Amino acid sequence: MPFAAHKVLLGGVSDASGLESLISGGQINPDHVIAVVGKTEGNGGVNDYTRILADQAFRTTLVSSGSRSISEVEQIPMAWSGGTDGVLCPNAVIFTQDDIAQEGDGPSRLAVGISMSDTIKPEDIGRPAMVNVIADGVRVAMTKAGITDPSDVHFVQTKTPLLTMESINEAASRGQTVFTHEPLESMAISNGTAALGVAVALGEIDMPEAEQIGYDLDLYCTVASCSSGVELDCGQIVVVGNAPGAGGRFRVGHSVMNDAIDSAGVYQAIRDAGLALPGNALSQDLEGKIVQIFAKAEADPRGLLRGYRQVMLNDSDVHHHRQIKAAVGGVIAAAVEDPAVFVSVAALHQGPPGGGPVAAIVELFND
Repeated sequence: MPFAAHKVLLGGVSDASGLESLISGGQINPDHVIAVVGKTEGNGGVNDYTRILADQAFRTTLVSSGSRSISEVEQIPMAWSGGTDGVLCPNAVIFTQDDIAQEGDGPSRLAVGISMSDTIKPEDIGRPAMVNVIADGVRVAMTKAGITDPSDVHFVQTKTPLLTMESINEAASRGQTVFTHEPLESMAISNGTAALGVAVALGEIDMPEAEQIGYDLDLYCTVASCSSGVELDCGQIVVVGNAPGAGGRFRVGHSVMNDAIDSAGVYQAIRDAGLALPGNALSQDLEGKIVQIFAKAEADPRGLLRGYRQVMLNDSDVHHHRQIKAAVGGVIAAAVEDPAVFVSVAALHQGPPGGGPVAAIVELFND
C-alpha cells in the first residue's frame, strides 16, 4: 500500500487551504490521510494555542471532506510544533496511504506507521513508565508500517503531554509527585523521555534508570523528533521509514547534525534517503526532489560552538529555544533553499548535546 508525503504552507494559524486544495484537486483522498506533522507560528511554549487552532482546522477539513466520523479523525496523529522563528515558515507535511496493493518485494520505499498510546499520567512524565509507554507505541507503529528492521526507521515524530499547573495539582491531589513543578521545563523532559522510549524500541540504548532521564546526555536517539503540548494527554507516534515492496515514489533517510551549523549533516540525510550528491553538495544539486527536512535543535549546554563562546544560554530577554531554532532553521533553509522546513527545539536525548537528528523525505520522480 503506497505511502506519500505532501507539504503545504499555512497562511494563518487556522488555515487548512493547502489541505483543501490537495483534496479538491484530487491529489489526495481525505480518507487516506494517516498523519500530519507541522509547524505553527506561535511562541512554541506551554501557552502556544496556535497548535490547537491548526489541529482543529485540519481535522475539521478531513471530517467535512471525507467519510470518516469525528471520532475516527480524532485518532489521526497530528504533531504540531510551535514557533517559526527567524526565516522559518509555517507548514505541514500530510502523510497518506493509498489503498493500492503492491505485489512482490520491490525496492524499499516510504512506509509510515502510527499509534496512540494509553494516557500518560502527570507523574509518569520524566520517568521510566513513560519510556515504556512510548517504546511500546513505537513497536506498534513499526508493525503497522510493515517495518521489521529497526535500521529501516529514519524518523519518529512523537507528541506527548507536558505538565501544567492544573495537572501538577491534580497529581498532588492523588498523593503523586511530579518530575518538575515548572511547566516550561516539563516540555523538555517530556520530549526527552519520549526520545528515550524511541531509542529503547529501536535498540539504540538499553532501558535507562530513573536517575538517567534528563541528566545522562550520553543517552540519545538518532531518529527521534519529540514535541509536547497541552492539547493531549497521551502519546501520538508517527514512525517513518522505508520498507521493501512498500511501493510509491518516496524515500526517507536520516543523519545527525553534530552542532547548530552542521549543514553537512543535512546533506548526509538526503544522501541516506537515496539522492546521489557530490561530496561538496550545494542546493542546486537537489533537483527539486526534497519534500521536507525535519530537524531537532538544542543550544549546546556547554555554551560553546566549535570552540567559540556562545551567550544564548545567558540571555534573559530571548529564550535560547527561540534563538537556536532561528539559527538552525537558517542553516537548513540555506542548505536546501527552502525556509518551509521543520525545526523543533527542546532536543533533550535527541541527538548529541548541541546537535540533533535530521531526516529528509525525497521524491524520486524518475526512479
